[in-house]
Amino acid sequence: MLVLLAGIFVVHIATVIMLFVSTIANVWMVSSSSYGTVSTGLWLLCNKTCSQLSVNSGDETSLKVVQAFMILSIIFSVVALILFIIQLFTLEKGKRFYMTGAVMLVCWMCILIAVSIYTARFTGKTQYVTNPHHGYCFILAWICFCFSFIIGILYLVLRKK
Repeated sequence: MLVLLAGIFVVHIATVIMLFVSTIANVWMVSSSSYGTVSTGLWLLCNKTCSQLSVNSGDETSLKVVQAFMILSIIFSVVALILFIIQLFTLEKGKRFYMTGAVMLVCWMCILIAVSIYTARFTGKTQYVTNPHHGYCFILAWICFCFSFIIGILYLVLRKK
């Protein structure tokens, strides 16, 4: 049981770190242009230098929603980690980590909303570039989506023996 708890804890910490990286780094879409490799993220557009990400007025709201939900997913993931540590030492034997699992599933839902909106609105819409493809931040966000769902379900099922 201790090994299972330790494994879940390590995967949870890895998920939090990957969420931070995927939200902060600006490599959600990568493409080529006459200036070299261009990467766009949630915040900046980078080729050799980084500048503010410019989107048309119709997509600005969608970008702000993606940014907000990614930040919310980080917050909920950290809160779930703190709840897990608190519940680990305060719950009686045989009790389940319901609260931690519920918060982690809310984190999962925030990641789902953010990445789905980004996929629908911004994939391949960069102008004056060739060969656009997803960057590592986008892939990390989907990996965090999977990990947060698995961790949330494990917390709901897990009993402290």
